[in-house]
Amino acid sequence: MHITATAISLNVEDVPASAAFVKQHFGFHEQMSADGFVSLAHDGAGVNLIFLRTGLASLQPESLRSQRAEGVLVAFVVDDIDAEYARLTEAGVAITTPIQTEPWGERFFQVADPNGVILQLVQWVHGPEATG
Repeated sequence: MHITATAISLNVEDVPASAAFVKQHFGFHEQMSADGFVSLAHDGAGVNLIFLRTGLASLQPESLRSQRAEGVLVAFVVDDIDAEYARLTEAGVAITTPIQTEPWGERFFQVADPNGVILQLVQWVHGPEATG
């Protein structure tokens, strides 16, 4: 199999709110949109984020139409987690999980977009002692 692109589709109530959030705070840009749909790309992410309005008639199978993006965690690996934490905090973004480092070397924090989609920023470190 040869995969040429990857996208994550998330059902949300307010498509414009989620799109504006990731465009403003995460540097995504719109590739295409229609009523109840937007596809966003990021030059470095390697994945498109697609927001679909809950109840959209084109959602298949039909059982998806009433579901929301819950229990989904979208993670982005970054070079400087502390700088991103400071930048988003300064921009007034509510931090839902404060910055922390796991014993296996994952340093991360989380925010939620206006529809409750959890976005996690991660930096891999050699261990807690490497974080300063």
